[in-house]
Amino acid sequence: MRRLFGTDGVRGTANAWPMTAEMALKIGAAAGRFFRNDGSNGHRVVIGKDTRLSGYMFENALTAGLTSTGMNVLLLGPVPTPAVGLLTTSMRADVGIMISASHNPHEDNGIKFFGPDGFKLSDAAEAEIEALVNGPIDPARAQNIGRAKRVDDGRFRYAERLKATFSSGIRLDGLKVVIDCANGAAYKVAPEVLWELGATVIPVGTAPNGLNINHHCGSTHPMTAAEAIIAHDADVGICLDGDADRVVILDESGQVADGDQIMALFAARWAEQQRLRDGTLVATVMSNLGLERFLTGKGLSLKRTQVGDRYVVEAMRAGGWNLGGEQSGHIVMTDYATTGDGLLAGLQFLAAMIETDLPASELARNFERVPQMLKNVRYGVDQDPLSAAAVKAAITSAEGAMGERGRLLIRKSGTEPLVRVMAECEDEGLLSQVVDGIVAEIEAALQPA
Repeated sequence: MRRLFGTDGVRGTANAWPMTAEMALKIGAAAGRFFRNDGSNGHRVVIGKDTRLSGYMFENALTAGLTSTGMNVLLLGPVPTPAVGLLTTSMRADVGIMISASHNPHEDNGIKFFGPDGFKLSDAAEAEIEALVNGPIDPARAQNIGRAKRVDDGRFRYAERLKATFSSGIRLDGLKVVIDCANGAAYKVAPEVLWELGATVIPVGTAPNGLNINHHCGSTHPMTAAEAIIAHDADVGICLDGDADRVVILDESGQVADGDQIMALFAARWAEQQRLRDGTLVATVMSNLGLERFLTGKGLSLKRTQVGDRYVVEAMRAGGWNLGGEQSGHIVMTDYATTGDGLLAGLQFLAAMIETDLPASELARNFERVPQMLKNVRYGVDQDPLSAAAVKAAITSAEGAMGERGRLLIRKSGTEPLVRVMAECEDEGLLSQVVDGIVAEIEAALQPA
């Protein structure tokens, strides 16, 4: 069979392989067999979801598969992904599952797994579950079938944990905050937390209907929040994605600060406070060269990983580091959470505003970005454009042309059928020439012979 798991669980278009109800039932049963390995009936799984219409279908299918193998299921309803990581540990569950396709459009969905420690599963554990999916799974005996129960206060438990990361001496009184929840999982909890901390809240993207998640809103479409900032004369904007594990910050003029700028701010502040372990920030190969230069100038180090917040977290745990993330807005602070948490990062940015008495625009511009261009090319099932001789030749030629003046990264996305072509170079003319040339060759390789 084709490989199920990508860089962030299983993901695809709802009702198409692999995101079908039948496959979700098999995945649930496989996960149940993997985690209920002693045959007892005391095993638990927590399941959260975002607001996609297909979430109901996958929630029921997973529950059926899990209970059929003897797992007891606790259903959280719509909660952010980091809430699942938190509640997996606090509720003493063996596994946590989040049903979400993150920043993707509503027709997509996904299944993410968390281990009992609240961290995402390793590649090895996912491979074992996938092997079980592909083989026969013995159901539990009738008397050992698991139970399912709704947990109504999951988001409130998560909200209290978030507020506990905020110094008790800090309030957000007088701060006008636009919060864009992308019509996703944080549509209730994010405005509630900000209001409880004293902010004047201007909500955007808080009316999910199952089909409008990430649609012209959220971290991948911050224009709507920017318009709200101008219209309401707000101080700052926080834009989350559909499952609220990533964030971008908007300043008082509506200008966007991505994950690199947010990480630069946190790394510098934490280093000054002697909180940044070993003076090291962990980020992926996609992070801008300007971030690396900024850190070097402050005597700090940047550790790069492959793309995917789970790989950032794995490196952080292996090295004992406590701050990392991605340019896309996953910000991981292991002092507080086990995975990227957009609302947590937004709160930390607001705390910096209060503590420094500086506007968002000054805190969100920490370094000059090296010009960077990223283009995506979609490919079909069973196509492999990167293996084409003409594409390989174009990449080799581009690397020679850039030399020491820039950086080139070509990779397949782990969550969508896309080839991502990214380059950085001070010479913007050369930058455009290199990226456009490689994209043209990839597109040509995808055309029928």
